[in-house]
Amino acid sequence: MRWIWIDKFKEFETGKRAVAIKNVTLAEEHLHDHFPGFPVMPECLMIEAMAQTAGILVGEAKKFQEKVILAKIKKAVFFDFVKPGDTIELEANIESIAPEAASISGKITRDGKIIAEIDLMFSHIDQNLAGIEFPEENFVFGSETSVFKTLLQDILLKSSKKTEAN
Repeated sequence: MRWIWIDKFKEFETGKRAVAIKNVTLAEEHLHDHFPGFPVMPECLMIEAMAQTAGILVGEAKKFQEKVILAKIKKAVFFDFVKPGDTIELEANIESIAPEAASISGKITRDGKIIAEIDLMFSHIDQNLAGIEFPEENFVFGSETSVFKTLLQDILLKSSKKTEAN
């Protein structure tokens, strides 16, 4: 089972920026245990949601040809709780991208109020300098029916139609 922590993309600018949303509901099992009587979305899962948003942005920038993995959490600062019924917006911006890695700055908001600032580093492991061999298949963006690619289809289609109209 794969856990997807974003529900859809609102905006997507290839190689620059992505905005995704996550609707938090009591139907999510983890909320019943974290914390009993005061359900909140765990901060580690908000980091993962940002990593998925940013990872898709980085992967799409290279046409999903690279194996993109989260390499480092540079910064993760939280300012408020996220509770069931909340919709959070995850905004990821590419600060730099190179053959070996990418740096992302991100923020999570709820109704325009900042919830977290999360900066991440990603590695393109096909370009790693250690000489380690990895499988040929792309384990993150592998098949044409990849869940991550499916999340992008609607937003990229809308974006291309806007470009054609202009």
